[in-house]
Amino acid sequence: MTQTSSTVVFGGSGFLGRHVVRRLARLGGSIRIPTRDLDKALPLKTAGDVGQIVPFLSSPRGDAAVARTVAGADTVINLLGILYERGASTFQAVHVEAAARIARLAKENGVKNFVHVSALGADSASRSKYARSKAAGEEAIRAFFPEAIILRPSVVFGPEDLFFNRFASMARFLPVLPLIGGGETKFQPVYVGDVADAVVAALANPDARGQTYELGGPGVYSFRQLMEIILGAVRRRRCLLPLPWGLAKLEATFLELLPSPLLTRDQVELLKVDNTLRDPKSLLFQDLGITPTALEIILPTYLDRFRAGGRLGAAD
Repeated sequence: MTQTSSTVVFGGSGFLGRHVVRRLARLGGSIRIPTRDLDKALPLKTAGDVGQIVPFLSSPRGDAAVARTVAGADTVINLLGILYERGASTFQAVHVEAAARIARLAKENGVKNFVHVSALGADSASRSKYARSKAAGEEAIRAFFPEAIILRPSVVFGPEDLFFNRFASMARFLPVLPLIGGGETKFQPVYVGDVADAVVAALANPDARGQTYELGGPGVYSFRQLMEIILGAVRRRRCLLPLPWGLAKLEATFLELLPSPLLTRDQVELLKVDNTLRDPKSLLFQDLGITPTALEIILPTYLDRFRAGGRLGAAD
């Protein structure tokens, strides 16, 4: 990228997006952040060391809006994604239709580079709607922009993540933490800063065009082990209670009705499959010159606010 480059980041005001935007800003050029919530994106205007960050109101729904957004851009990065469905924000609408629209109009408007962040669990044969939609989104993007770079991260951790912060918060108030399906599902958590570095490194690497990268951290952990690591980081002792799949799905029937669901039935299906590196054809962090950061190094630095007072296991 050069001082005259122009990059559009869909999802730039989100958890991963903020890290990507800051890295891009150090390289110079103009960075556009289309968003439906301008207040979330405005703080990023002060994050650029060199680049010009321009948040503006826009939506990925509708050809005209997307065409205006990508016009004149050299690079488009799509980070849009949801963990549960609400109203018009369905997996099909966000992961497939919006992704396809952005890729098609980026190609039609002469965009040279396209990066799409998918998910490690993307699978057209999955019983999870989320995983199937991620796979369908990748396929749609390849149809319109064959040279697009696709990144598939595992569970992403960092100061504002939903996964680890949510369970750490639950540990403050609940005497038990659930081990869904017995807690045997495997994960390969990846640091948000490493994923952001991968976006930038892939754009700088001509050999990355048209490739798919699976991004996992250096360690593989069971769900039970992750709960134990969280409890150690927040210095609390809690009972870990195995929750059979059937009971988990029954509870999810009610929990998914919450404004921000603790668990959905689709997530239960997703948890039945390990979220680890599995495609031998995919490239890895190492192919981008990145050494992934260990969970144990980063997690305690932002879960300390959940720590119990006094000695380990003190009443709270």
